[in-house]
Amino acid sequence: MTQEQLKDLGKTLWDIADSLRGAMNADDFRDYMLSFLFLRYLSDNYETAAQKELGRDYPSLTADDKTAPLSLWYTDNSEDICEFEKQMRRKLHYVIEPRHLWTSIAELARTQNSELLQTLEAGFKYIEEQSFDSNFKGLFSEINLNSEKLGKTPAERNKKLCSIIQKISEGIAGFSTDSDILGDAYEYLIGEFAAGSGKKAGEFYTPQPISTILSEIVTLDSQEPKTGKKKKLNKVLDFACGSGSLLLNVRKHIVDAGGSVGKIYGQEKNITTFNLARMNMLLHGVKDTEFDIHHGDTLLNDWDMLSEMNPAKKLKCDAVVANPPFSYRWDPSEAQGEDFRFKSHGLAPKSAADFAFLLHGFHFLSDEGTMAIILPHGVLFRGGAEQRIRTKLLNDGHIDTVIGLPANLFFSTGIPVCIIVLKKCKKYDDVLFINASEHYEKGKRQNTLREGKGDEPNDIKKIVETYQYRSEEERYSRRVSMAEIEKNDFNLNISRYVSTAKAEAKIDLQKIHKDLIGFESDIQAALKKHNLFLQELKLPALPGEEQPK
Repeated sequence: MTQEQLKDLGKTLWDIADSLRGAMNADDFRDYMLSFLFLRYLSDNYETAAQKELGRDYPSLTADDKTAPLSLWYTDNSEDICEFEKQMRRKLHYVIEPRHLWTSIAELARTQNSELLQTLEAGFKYIEEQSFDSNFKGLFSEINLNSEKLGKTPAERNKKLCSIIQKISEGIAGFSTDSDILGDAYEYLIGEFAAGSGKKAGEFYTPQPISTILSEIVTLDSQEPKTGKKKKLNKVLDFACGSGSLLLNVRKHIVDAGGSVGKIYGQEKNITTFNLARMNMLLHGVKDTEFDIHHGDTLLNDWDMLSEMNPAKKLKCDAVVANPPFSYRWDPSEAQGEDFRFKSHGLAPKSAADFAFLLHGFHFLSDEGTMAIILPHGVLFRGGAEQRIRTKLLNDGHIDTVIGLPANLFFSTGIPVCIIVLKKCKKYDDVLFINASEHYEKGKRQNTLREGKGDEPNDIKKIVETYQYRSEEERYSRRVSMAEIEKNDFNLNISRYVSTAKAEAKIDLQKIHKDLIGFESDIQAALKKHNLFLQELKLPALPGEEQPK
């Protein structure tokens, strides 16, 4: 499928969502739309695997028969169902009964069957409780099919669901439904729903251009980025993963370059977004054995795997990325002051947990890894506890690069933000500052980083290449020694080191004085000539002409 076709698929799905959600908020309708798209993927994947498993025994239907082929096989082979499902669980890790497959659900919607709502409920419950491994329990827990937002009565809700599913079925009928295609369409919808959700979208979505910058940076060799991308990332972590888009972007960049990822780790506090992330992984063809997404509070560190005190068993990640909530208010306890994540640096203040998030991720970074985190500019210059943490990180040689981005790039806030790149062991003893705040395309609601082709401006490429080659450019980037940073009391405010202000033109006072004398001479000559004309006309002369002595 071409990029144009992919865009068409995404737009088709978004148009369906936009037309059907009615008065429902975009972020509410999102959960229904994306869950149905996910069910379509699971069903198609399952039917393809079933056809391969059954071979010639897989029923063949006529073009006008809308029945799920597996329904016929189940009817004719009831004694073999148990063994068949055992094989499917072993090979595919899940089972969907024929009546819950998308083909069957879509047919119920097409015929406006009154049993659709109940069948969907039963299907979601089966997938959650009997189909997947325990890691996937509660996957559809936030999808309330009996919500009055769908309709006041069961009949109205059933009718609404019929309409939504029928439109989705018709809309994607002409498109390929492999994992990459549906996964990318899913990403497109997440972006559109994020735009419609406004500030609420900050909980689950990092704009694609910024996600690309972080992904490009952490996939480059940590010691010598100019040598290119790593061949493998053993472990990748996003401790505030939202919908999982940033993790998937990292995976895509390393795979597209011919490399591989061992395992993906993510953590998300919001239950709805946590489920969204798991669906997103599967939709992009990431097997359930290749990722581990945890529902929990990062700051409390309630994930047992990350609380491991044995250094030999500690999670060490080759890439850590994050877009945590900005200046999140928290209430750390005295015990957290002794927490292994914070003990060496100190606790972030109650007013802003930015450095708490940073130190959490940094703790799980491997010696050869790279961490890239998005934070508000305040972390660069605020005093008190944050200055002490910042000073410790700088003196220990862990802050590698500071990148300033333009304002109004996010759905959740209009403030300008920065990307801080950290390393446990870095090669260079200076800090690279990149001031990209003036390089963007202005939009009506949102500014964007440009991805121009050829000679067109490409803001993303410029940032990544400046980091990669550690290059310096006037009014854009500069390598700053630790001695200079120390003189500035470890203040990392980007404009201190890379000012975008244009120097005022030098003024030649001698030349200006000479010009003024010349202007005065010209004025006197013109006035004298004018007064001669007035004299001939017997009119009074204009004042100002020098009189002969």
